[in-house]
Amino acid sequence: MEGNIRILLVDDHDMVRMGLKTYLMLEPKFEVIGEARNGQEALDMLRVGLPEGPPDLILMDLMMPIMNGAETTKAVLKEHPLMKIVILTSFLEDNLVVDAIEAGAVSYVLKTVSAEELIYALQGAFRGMPVMTGDVSQALTRGIRQRTVEADSSGLTEREKEVLLLIAEGKSNKDIAEELHISIKTVKTHVSNLLMKCELDDRTQLAIFAHRKGWA
Repeated sequence: MEGNIRILLVDDHDMVRMGLKTYLMLEPKFEVIGEARNGQEALDMLRVGLPEGPPDLILMDLMMPIMNGAETTKAVLKEHPLMKIVILTSFLEDNLVVDAIEAGAVSYVLKTVSAEELIYALQGAFRGMPVMTGDVSQALTRGIRQRTVEADSSGLTEREKEVLLLIAEGKSNKDIAEELHISIKTVKTHVSNLLMKCELDDRTQLAIFAHRKGWA
């Protein structure tokens, strides 16, 4: 590898940035050439230009004021499509992982990783190689699956979805009719349509179906 990997740190916590900078500057392969407290500040710095030139990669927090990590990643890559971005965060929520990766981040790394794992992730990102721990990969898989499930539900009307969720809660036709302010006959029609669309045989299967899909 020729030269140092030049890094822009983006985190709204001063102590976190200071700790990361101190550690990274101890590594001969890395050079921290700039710091920003939020995504907008990082974007402005890239637009104006850093004294040492553009960074090779950005190490960025996910949850920040003004512009979060996913929003910033998307904005940065729109203007600098070859920029490598690593998200470093304390949050492991399925949707957040998917948001960051869909925005274009090379890797999503938890702040609980070891120093060696962080170095490996940064070196991998520099080469364009995604690096994720097992728990992050699982969260990404779950998040993608959930979004696929939500997309698959588009065949149901809003009212059918409401009825399905109430069935999953164990409500009877009478209970559903009272809660939705519709007739029992209308509820039965919705149940019949749900059974047909979901290709199931009874209400119990509908309830199980809703839970397995993650809708209930």
